[in-house]
Amino acid sequence: MSPTALRHRGPLTAARLTTIVLLLVVVVLLVILFALAIGSVHVSPARVLAACTGIGDASESDRIIVLAIRLPRVLLALVVGAGLSVAGAMLQAMLRNPLAEPYILGISSGGTMGTILVAAMASGSGLLLGPAASFAGSALVMFLVYILAHRRGRLDPYTLLLAGVMVGAFFNAAVLLTYAMFNQELRSAFLWLMGNLSTAQTGTLLIAAPLTLLGVGAAAMDARRYNLIATGEETAAQLGVNVRALRKRTYILASLITGAVVSVSGVIGFVGLIIPHICRMIFGPDHRVLLPASFLLGGAFLVLADVIARTIMAPTEIPVGAVTAALGAPVFVYLLRKR
Repeated sequence: MSPTALRHRGPLTAARLTTIVLLLVVVVLLVILFALAIGSVHVSPARVLAACTGIGDASESDRIIVLAIRLPRVLLALVVGAGLSVAGAMLQAMLRNPLAEPYILGISSGGTMGTILVAAMASGSGLLLGPAASFAGSALVMFLVYILAHRRGRLDPYTLLLAGVMVGAFFNAAVLLTYAMFNQELRSAFLWLMGNLSTAQTGTLLIAAPLTLLGVGAAAMDARRYNLIATGEETAAQLGVNVRALRKRTYILASLITGAVVSVSGVIGFVGLIIPHICRMIFGPDHRVLLPASFLLGGAFLVLADVIARTIMAPTEIPVGAVTAALGAPVFVYLLRKR
């Protein structure tokens, strides 16, 4: 299917939505296959499939490399990228600001602060304490930004963006201060400042995946309301949308998703900025398509970014957040000047 066909703005049918989703699922599966094959030890796609399915010629070393080492990392990248992309799409829809996303609004920094405080002061206190603290930090930043962005009783999207940058910078400084005070205990946690997927394992997936899927599923139920918000809050209210409730729900869900992924991956910026815009250019602005497309394409994007991070300077691994920033910063500048 050509991009021109996918840009059709006619009524969304179940057949069209199914076609788009199936096409993107195929893309995601191909990206996963590629990521499982590429690394310091090359494993052919045929051997990857054999290791995953148990059918065919796969050695014990192939199964260890593919299933025990690479697969958890690839799946974690998929979940993190998908979550950040959907969170970005939600915030851009609610705020009607093309530059809104968890990293730029400072939500990721708040989540990182919560996780690092737990790592410094409550080591070994349980798997759920880190994500809970990360969600609390993300929600706190979103609350502060929301309060600061109100002018004369109304929410100013542009002031909100600047407030997010300011509050995010403050929390980044707080994270650095915490690291300086507890540097012996937080050497591994410090990697979260740059985004890190090397700690991927079954436990991290069991933490991040359910919370992310819960938030994404709840966001998908508001897709039609986001379409109406695009016409303006007053118009949406006249058409039956409870704007205040939708705004609160959006901020809570965005904080939940961001907190869940930050607790296991650290700060990975610009995914929530790049992917929703790419999806809009290809599939159009309808959030019934945009949200699932962002979910799938965002996951595939971060899987590819992680492949670059672990192979471009092999055997040295660079933070995946550095790769997404290198790709996302030019897009941010372009949108800032054009929009």
